[in-house]
Amino acid sequence: MHGAFTCIDRDAIAHNLLAIRRHLQVEPGAKRPLMWAVVKADAYGHGLEHVLPALHAADGLAVLCAADAYRCRMLGWTKPLLAMCGHFTLDELNDPALYPLHVVIEHAGQLEQLERLAGGVSPHAWLRHAGRLHHAGFQAKDYPLAYARLQGLLAAGHVSGIGHFQHYANAEDAADLGLERQSFKQLTTGLPGRICTENSAALLIDSASAASTDWLRTGIVLYGVSPLSGHTGPDLGLKPAMALYAPIYGIQELGSGDGVGYNSAFRADRALRIGLVRCGYADGYPRTAPSGCPVLVGGMRARILGRVSMDTLTIDLTNLPHVATGDSVTLWGTVNLPVEDVARAAGTIAAQLLTGLTARVPRRLAGAA
Repeated sequence: MHGAFTCIDRDAIAHNLLAIRRHLQVEPGAKRPLMWAVVKADAYGHGLEHVLPALHAADGLAVLCAADAYRCRMLGWTKPLLAMCGHFTLDELNDPALYPLHVVIEHAGQLEQLERLAGGVSPHAWLRHAGRLHHAGFQAKDYPLAYARLQGLLAAGHVSGIGHFQHYANAEDAADLGLERQSFKQLTTGLPGRICTENSAALLIDSASAASTDWLRTGIVLYGVSPLSGHTGPDLGLKPAMALYAPIYGIQELGSGDGVGYNSAFRADRALRIGLVRCGYADGYPRTAPSGCPVLVGGMRARILGRVSMDTLTIDLTNLPHVATGDSVTLWGTVNLPVEDVARAAGTIAAQLLTGLTARVPRRLAGAA
């Protein structure tokens, strides 16, 4: 009997991209911002080769590193690529196969590297501000000097353009988001260049402000997942793009007092009928999922019982007497069981679940034979 597998819905991804575009509040006569579709971490675990055909309406793809960029080109992507990690070799930056290429500049070493470009091709440079996140980028006191160096590189033909880039630390909070936006605007006033600051949460919290920038970065929303606490993707008009399924490989009867799983983390307080599901933490299902974490069987909600093990999780079938060995269990990713519900129960976030599935879980296209 096969184990866990996912179904990837390209139509859902295409729908979500268009839904985000429609959500933007663009002033009449104003230019609509361009959109980076973020496909790092193998398109948030969905599989880059499955996702790319659904993103033809995006203006560019945002990746993490050179290896991701090469993979996008090999899969046929010809529009711009944004590399959000600064670790490129000089040979990679000189390789015409990666262009049109945009790179995020987050430390002085990259500026020195750009000075040594051969001159045949030149990337668009996005100068990153450290902001409140402090994961990478230039501090406010160093930012103007780094910008001035980029201006020199632009004049010398080593870069094709300069933009301003930031990751928000707390875009889910409208007040904090407003403060971060204000600080960044003050920092970049008088420094010409396009703006790329808005992520999925920011454009949902305040789409009018997001629409006033030049490039948006849409990540988790493309895959039908909400970045906002207390909301699911379907709540926001998004469609889940990944559903995780696994089969029931056995059924057991428990008596009152019987334990389930390692360390008997759950004990029955009455007679129960349980299903053994062929999925566990070796597949990427979270071991932190507690008893009560929801699943779907035949469209009906059931609950996990006991501790998730390497290859098995157990579910309560007491009220589902018709369910039998071989039946399929939905572990997340439908309108009736959004991945956010499972993440909340497991004490994590949806992005970790999506990107945490292991290589032994096949990614299949929805509707494929």
